[in-house]
Amino acid sequence: MDLKLNDKGVVVLASSKGLGKACVREFAREGARVMLTGRTEDTLKQAASEIQAETSQEVFWKVCDVTKPTEINALIEAAKKKLGRIDVLVTNTGGPPAGTFDSMKDEDWQLGFDLVLMSMIRAIRAALPELKKNGGRIVNIASSSVKEPVDNLILSNTFRMGIAGLAKTLAAEFGPDGILINTVGPGRIATDRTKHLDEKKAAQAGRSFEQVREENTAVIPAGRYGTPEEFAKQVVFLGSWANTYVTGQTLLVEGGMIKAY
Repeated sequence: MDLKLNDKGVVVLASSKGLGKACVREFAREGARVMLTGRTEDTLKQAASEIQAETSQEVFWKVCDVTKPTEINALIEAAKKKLGRIDVLVTNTGGPPAGTFDSMKDEDWQLGFDLVLMSMIRAIRAALPELKKNGGRIVNIASSSVKEPVDNLILSNTFRMGIAGLAKTLAAEFGPDGILINTVGPGRIATDRTKHLDEKKAAQAGRSFEQVREENTAVIPAGRYGTPEEFAKQVVFLGSWANTYVTGQTLLVEGGMIKAY
């Protein structure tokens, strides 16, 4: 299938590692011009070098803390200059701190809001003039918690659902401009984030990491954690011009784990 991404300009937030990095790699494999973003210069340089070596496609990068509005605006301006155009925006962030309601203070809620939801809003606002020019694509990386809450992740559960609601609303607002916007929620994908959460769960329960992994895997019908590459392929399809009619939707990539419709 031709995804019609050759020479398209793609910006992926929080993409120096994990799911974001996997998305950059897949877009580059399809011939897109991609900009990596993250908070650490050395990590970005290494990720860009790796992906260029694997795909023979030039990959650009810029340091950006997505909780800071000025840095998001600077990122979009840099992307326009480096890529020549912005056709696709993939919003993504690291996960907010784990915990329960009683453990969260006002500053934790504010961090979760700025990190998860406002970063998406600000990035879309900044990139919108470019996306309108080209009838672009927006893909938001959220979580399976948009359908079924995850224990001990109250901040993520709260604000990720906001992402899905906003995307559904924007699908109607942006449709006349030819912009398609969708949300993709990972379940248990084998990343550093899921490893950290499993390690924390094991420590709190007094069990081994291996036991926790076995218990988590047992509730996944596919019988395993997913890979970042499997997840990224779904993001790339929705962010491509092979997708011409899917918008306002939330797709879960979770191996059948979630029981909610």
